[in-house]
Amino acid sequence: MFTTIVTWVGAALGIIILLAMAIGAVAIDFDALRKPKPRLRRRRKNSSAPTA
Repeated sequence: MFTTIVTWVGAALGIIILLAMAIGAVAIDFDALRKPKPRLRRRRKNSSAPTA
């Protein structure tokens, strides 16, 4: 009886940990989507660079 209870408690804790990890990954993804993306600066051609 004791082993059955311990098994079910362990299974429930394992499921809770897996769900917490999945929810954390989704939360990080949504947090990254909310932040503004840095604008990429275009490189200008350097007119003083020697040409080959």
